[in-house]
Amino acid sequence: MPLVNLLGAASAFLAAAIWGGLYVVSKYVLYFVPPLTLVVLRFAIGLATLGAILLLTRGRPVARRDLPALALLGLVGFTVSIGAQFAGTKLSTAANGALITSATPALVVVFARWLLGEKATRPRLFGLALATLGVLVVSDPSAISLAPDLALGNAFLVLAAITWALYSVLAKKASRRYSVLTVTTYATLFGLCFTAPLAAGELAVVGPPPPPTPLVLLGVLYIGVISTAGAFYLWNLGMALLDSAVAGIFFFAQPVVGGFLGWLLLGEQLGAAFFAGGALIFLGVAVVTVWRPPNGAPTRRAPDERAGGTV
Repeated sequence: MPLVNLLGAASAFLAAAIWGGLYVVSKYVLYFVPPLTLVVLRFAIGLATLGAILLLTRGRPVARRDLPALALLGLVGFTVSIGAQFAGTKLSTAANGALITSATPALVVVFARWLLGEKATRPRLFGLALATLGVLVVSDPSAISLAPDLALGNAFLVLAAITWALYSVLAKKASRRYSVLTVTTYATLFGLCFTAPLAAGELAVVGPPPPPTPLVLLGVLYIGVISTAGAFYLWNLGMALLDSAVAGIFFFAQPVVGGFLGWLLLGEQLGAAFFAGGALIFLGVAVVTVWRPPNGAPTRRAPDERAGGTV
């Protein structure tokens, strides 16, 4: 595997692994902080982290004509997708969430074909199908419920899956003009701007949260710095360096890492289905990443800040 593809694969996998562990941290923090308030806190901390790095590296400024595209990124990927994910998780079940969000990599392929003209080959589609089957096995299909009282939560989860796939492809497209760091920073900025009014309304209804404990503060910092600034940058870098079908399949690392950390830190049980599903996921990832086009694909290079981030 060429070095640039190895970097892209490692970046996408690390991002998904970090988000897989986010479940453990956020489950604790959400006992003390309302959901939308936590979203705003993570965006604010993530923006401060990314903005500081962008200033230190003297990143290329964004042209005014490109601000609407980056604002759309923030709206779709941060405000709508993450907000819908929080709402869906709260109003539905973990099994339903795993099932519905397993459609995200396939939706990435659809949006990449539509917006970028990328074609998904049969071997990659086969690997994607294997990994999707693995997620279904891990999530325990017998626990999936279509009860009427879960309909709204399931609808939010569908919205989260669609908008995250759209965000991923739009971020890849933006990274052809600007560096991944610039794209991630501006998307976080606009995500914060769009989400802050919603959080203010939430606080007006539920009231301010109690004074945070040191453990809650540590959890919020982890979510903001690692799970937002770090993971979003890594995911966008993976999307920029790899074909969309290849980068998208690493999304499936989330349930495996989340399940393992749940066992390690929360005492949750892992059955045979977890290991069987995990094996299918890794087999699917191997098929997608190891397979090469017949005549060789052009090698991508990492976006360069000074050159405008072409790939």
